[in-house]
Amino acid sequence: MSVILQCEGLSKNYGKTPALTDVNISVEEGGVVGLLGPNGSGKSTLIKLAMGMLQPTSGKILLDGKAPCPQTKAFTAYLPDANFLSDWMNVEQALKYSEDFFADFSRDKAENLLSRLGIGLKQKIKALSKGNREKLGLILTMARNARLYILDEPIAGVDPAARDFILDTVMLNRAENSTVFLCTHLIADIEPILTHAIFLNRGAVVLDEPAEEARQREGKSLDQLFREVFRW
Repeated sequence: MSVILQCEGLSKNYGKTPALTDVNISVEEGGVVGLLGPNGSGKSTLIKLAMGMLQPTSGKILLDGKAPCPQTKAFTAYLPDANFLSDWMNVEQALKYSEDFFADFSRDKAENLLSRLGIGLKQKIKALSKGNREKLGLILTMARNARLYILDEPIAGVDPAARDFILDTVMLNRAENSTVFLCTHLIADIEPILTHAIFLNRGAVVLDEPAEEARQREGKSLDQLFREVFRW
């Protein structure tokens, strides 16, 4: 299998404060990888480095062997942890915006998912509930035929029913043979879909292995292991 995301000695400081320290990971194509850690562990920093929104202090981050650039963004679908939709748009304009920017965006897939939720194309984004805004953002991301989906805290702050919808949408609509890189601190909810787990603690990798191997080696669920590693 080829490596879709790789970090080599990756470090990032904000001033004198380290956010990531000597991170070395290789993410192979085709799985569902959990980037797991408490708030402040460096998860979002790593994702922003992958998207070219930040530059490393030292080391490298590579997507399919390339530093973040327009070519890597063309095969990477990114869902940020904050609302990125413009209030002045309606839903149809948001779809057109994604269609114009991304050659792999499927308008049909997006409209089918929206119809399941009862969200109309003419609805103003500013009139949508917080939950429906988040679902619209997810739909715009998962309607792409991407090789790599990077999802930053997609289930934080939503109710259990919404979590089920989000995880079902991810698993049923990801492109064939694609990789999902899912960043969260809510391990129990996503553990059933994970094939690989990476634990980050204070900017350093403390676990990096296939999910089933970690469970068998420790005789515990990832959620139990996470609670032990990050016990206060």
